[in-house]
Amino acid sequence: MPLLCGGVNVTSATALNFEVHMVQQQVLKQKWMQGFDVVFGDDIETTEKTEFGKMLESNTTKNYAEGEVFNGNVVKISGDYVMVDIGYKQEGLVSVKEFQNFDGSLKIKVGDVIEVYLEKLESSMGNLILSKDKAEILKAWDKISEACEKGNPVEGTVVAKVKGGLSVDIGVKAFLPGSQIDLRPTRYLDKYIGKTMHFKVIKFNKKRGNIVLSRRAILQEERGKLRSEILGQIQEGMIVKGVVKNITDYGAFIDLGGIDGLLHITDMSWGRVKHPSNLLNIGDEIEVKILKFDSEKERVSLGLKQVQPNPWDQAREKYVLGAKVKGEIVSVKDYGIFLELSDGIEGLIHVSEMSWTNKIKNPSKHFNVGEFVEAQVLDVDIENKRISLGLKQLQANPWDELEKKFKVGQKVKGKIKTIVEFGAFVDVGEEMDALIHISDVSWTKKNINPTEEFRVGQEIEGVVLTIDKENQKFCLGLKQLEEDPWKKIENRLPVGTVVEAEVVRVTDFGAFVEVETGIEGLIHISELSENRVEKTTDVVKKGDKVSAMVISIDKEAKKIALSIKAVGQAEERSTRDLTKEENRPSTMAEKLKGFSVK
Repeated sequence: MPLLCGGVNVTSATALNFEVHMVQQQVLKQKWMQGFDVVFGDDIETTEKTEFGKMLESNTTKNYAEGEVFNGNVVKISGDYVMVDIGYKQEGLVSVKEFQNFDGSLKIKVGDVIEVYLEKLESSMGNLILSKDKAEILKAWDKISEACEKGNPVEGTVVAKVKGGLSVDIGVKAFLPGSQIDLRPTRYLDKYIGKTMHFKVIKFNKKRGNIVLSRRAILQEERGKLRSEILGQIQEGMIVKGVVKNITDYGAFIDLGGIDGLLHITDMSWGRVKHPSNLLNIGDEIEVKILKFDSEKERVSLGLKQVQPNPWDQAREKYVLGAKVKGEIVSVKDYGIFLELSDGIEGLIHVSEMSWTNKIKNPSKHFNVGEFVEAQVLDVDIENKRISLGLKQLQANPWDELEKKFKVGQKVKGKIKTIVEFGAFVDVGEEMDALIHISDVSWTKKNINPTEEFRVGQEIEGVVLTIDKENQKFCLGLKQLEEDPWKKIENRLPVGTVVEAEVVRVTDFGAFVEVETGIEGLIHISELSENRVEKTTDVVKKGDKVSAMVISIDKEAKKIALSIKAVGQAEERSTRDLTKEENRPSTMAEKLKGFSVK
């Protein structure tokens, strides 16, 4: 309780000093009066001492030296300090952290007797500076020193996380560096708090009271012993337990208890694994199968999926032809999309099976990874682990409706939608566009350029030529609106007919002439004259009018061969015949008898 001295409140420590001074004066009086029978009222009792005097006398006989260990009573517990009375003229303070368990609870209560180390006789506040930890260190020093020298392990409990590592209670507080906690450095230290483990003392300083521990040294010794045992027992095909030690892009290293094995990403799951970290975490305990063991190089290859049922064993029964299935898109390629039907089983929807009209050319524009799609099973190849799926099979086939609506030979109208090198596509109001190929534009025109014949949006009429559901062909023709002029060409231009024709093209091998509108014939260079011709242009030029005889017709190939030389030869024969038969009429009709002139 505070005392009032001269109108001023003083602390209990000040009051204690004041009372000590008064007792000391009383003792001096007693010494001065020795030998005298004098009594000063009731101030001093000569026959007995006060209780406080006994305590003071006890204090003067006890040696309170810094660096020693004393017993003390816990008199008070505050938020930061524990007040301990060791019998000195004032109490001492000990940090409350030295009495806390790992969960923050206190190990002591008021009234407990404990051993403390006297660090300093008097602080700036007039209190003793005490330490419970250092007292325990001194007490346990012999045991710790022996453990350090002989390498014996000590047992301790992790009580707190501190800068650079952990604080461990081994009877005294010791420091466990982060690098010495496990075989590999770990970031998550909170998981060790409260755990009791064995450690080795690797460093201590008696003067400073510092103790450094290592759990890693214990684990390395255990690992070395286990390694020898495992190498002698390990066999291919065994199923063993291990702990995930490290994760890389290509797999994970599994600690089998003394030896590490590689679990490659391809052996983690029957299904697709984007990254090992999506399946495993460091510290996970898993069962794996030993796939390969090289005793000389001490290399072990492991498999995780091999300890699980192979989903392909039941695939044929589960995925029957024609069945409708649903899966998540896991990959999109130029040639199709892959669906994950179940863990370890994927199916491919080829781009040709996405649409009846083959309008999907680039799957990435229509599908995204993560979407769910329904499809139909088209084929199951267990041996090669492939399942073919179809998307269009779940949709109505527009070719069925097209066959019902249009018949071959029927005239239809539409608009030019697209112009390509080989023709033009026409929109006739159906899901499929019809193709007009350049070969079906004209009976007689050659080397047709679609961009010159058509324009986008142009209305056009054509004849249905083909509706091929199997090969998905829908074709129209323009020339079929008129009769093929080659159909009766031999009636109009029989072999031997002489025609008047215009030269339309001159080439190295002859000249092309137009015998009818749109129908051309060839006069080969050898048929231009009876004399040898070196160059076609020496005899004819474009635009010349010539008389030529039809010498052959190929209706299928649409080719007519003509000859100027044959006309001259025919005329010569006629002249010879007239000379021999002077009495016969010599009309031109007689000369060209047997020939038809066009």
